[in-house]
Amino acid sequence: MPGKLILCAGPIGNLGDTSPRLGAALAEADVVYAEDTRRVRILLDHLGVTATVRSYFVGNEEARSEEVRARLEAGETIALVSDAGTPAIADPGMSAVRAAEAAGAVVTGIPGPSAVTLAASVSGLPTDRFVFEGFLPRSGGRRSDRIGSLVTEERTTVLFCSPNRLAGDLADLARALGPERRVVVCRELTKLHEEVWKGTLADAPAHWADRRVKGEVTLVLEGGALPAPSLDDAIERVRTLVADGVSPSRAVRRIAEETGVSRRSLYEATVAESDPGDE
Repeated sequence: MPGKLILCAGPIGNLGDTSPRLGAALAEADVVYAEDTRRVRILLDHLGVTATVRSYFVGNEEARSEEVRARLEAGETIALVSDAGTPAIADPGMSAVRAAEAAGAVVTGIPGPSAVTLAASVSGLPTDRFVFEGFLPRSGGRRSDRIGSLVTEERTTVLFCSPNRLAGDLADLARALGPERRVVVCRELTKLHEEVWKGTLADAPAHWADRRVKGEVTLVLEGGALPAPSLDDAIERVRTLVADGVSPSRAVRRIAEETGVSRRSLYEATVAESDPGDE
């Protein structure tokens, strides 16, 4: 019978955030695969768990996933632990899940701390809808394209950032998105020297350029403003509704409410084309 893969979310900095279920899962596993074997041993010692540990990082992920598949086919229980946070979320893990699926194994997980959701919640920016972008590409067209896509992104965006590239990332974001966009820089979340800085892209690059930044960094970026409503587009939407049988006055009222375009402007431009007395 195929085994079980357990994706284990570890603490993002504070060992006090570990859960009893995490300790039980790691103790249950026949082998623990970890992005950083040195850091997982600290976690295991904290939990009082003795386990066989194997590395699982970007450089050996392909070979290790085949090993994981063979172990799961043999019926073993495997735990996969990220350096911090959750496997497969901007960390190795997706290949292990696919290997488990190929082996017909059970895939489950232990939820835990997340820099993404913690940074979003403390940011004070809207979080009813937000998007996670991971790390920006380091250079080239892929970087330009990714940053460019954020210009019209209306949702709050969460990004990871290398401390060595923080000032550069902020400067590039400011150039593309404009200086007024609000940004929150979260550094060393849950750790002793936790810091949450809030400001705008006008001030952020200079503020962080003068500092020697260390530790894990998460950015939370305000969404872009809705584009200014187009009168021509609004008129076309009114015409579409009218063609579908909606009365001109109701169509104008509806589209004005949806777009913010002046009801009077819409009326003059569209209702006058048909029967202005049509209610």
